[in-house]
Amino acid sequence: MMINIRIASLPRGKASRSLVNCWLGILLLVTSSMAAAASDKILIVGDSLSAAYGIPVEKGWVAGLTDRIEGTRFMVEVVNASVSGDTTTNGLTKLPGLLDEYQPAIVVIELGGNDGLRGLSIKKMKQNLQQMSELASDADAEVVIVGMQIPSNYGAAYTRLFSNAFGDIATDTDAHLVPFLLAGLESGLEWFQSDGVHPNEKAQPVMLDNVWEILHPILQEKF
Repeated sequence: MMINIRIASLPRGKASRSLVNCWLGILLLVTSSMAAAASDKILIVGDSLSAAYGIPVEKGWVAGLTDRIEGTRFMVEVVNASVSGDTTTNGLTKLPGLLDEYQPAIVVIELGGNDGLRGLSIKKMKQNLQQMSELASDADAEVVIVGMQIPSNYGAAYTRLFSNAFGDIATDTDAHLVPFLLAGLESGLEWFQSDGVHPNEKAQPVMLDNVWEILHPILQEKF
C-alpha cells in the first residue's frame, strides 16, 4: 500500500517546518505500524491434527492458541492454513504462496503424519520438510517443526527413521522442535475419536501445551 500525503500552501518559516515535521512523524508511525502488522503473524501449516478434523474448529488446538495469545501482551494473529489429508508434498507446494500472502513472523510446520501413515518415502518427506523450513527461514520467519510418531506396526526400522526425521530437520535447518505433538496422549483411546487416529476435544489442550512450551519462548524473544 502506498500513502501519499500532499502538503500545499503552507506558510514559510519555522511554523511550516514544524508542520512538515509533524506530518512526517505521523507518516513514519503509520508505515511502521503497517510493517509490524504485516509480520506479526503465526502461520500454521498442518494436516488434520491442526485442522480440527472431526471436532468443531473452535475446539481445536490452533483455535486454543489464538485464545491463549489473547490473554498475553503479544499482539500476534494466528493464521491456520492446515488442511486435512495434506502431506509434506502438499505443504511444500502451498508454502511459497502462503509466505507471500501472510509474511509471517513464525511458521509452524505440522506435517508428515500422512506421509507416514501412507508409507511414503521418509527420504522424500525429509527433503520436503527441509525445503519448507529453509523457505520460511529465508522469508525471515522463525520455524517450528512439530514432531510426529506412527504406530509400531509399520516396522521397527521405518518407525524409528520416521520419528527421528523431525529432529534431524530441526537440527539441520536451525529450527525449533516440538518433539511430539501427541505427547501425553499415549495412555489410552479416551483421548481419540472413534477412528483411533484423530484426537478428540479433550486432547486439544494437551496438544496446545506441547506446542506452547516451544512457542512461548519464541514469542517472548520476538515480541
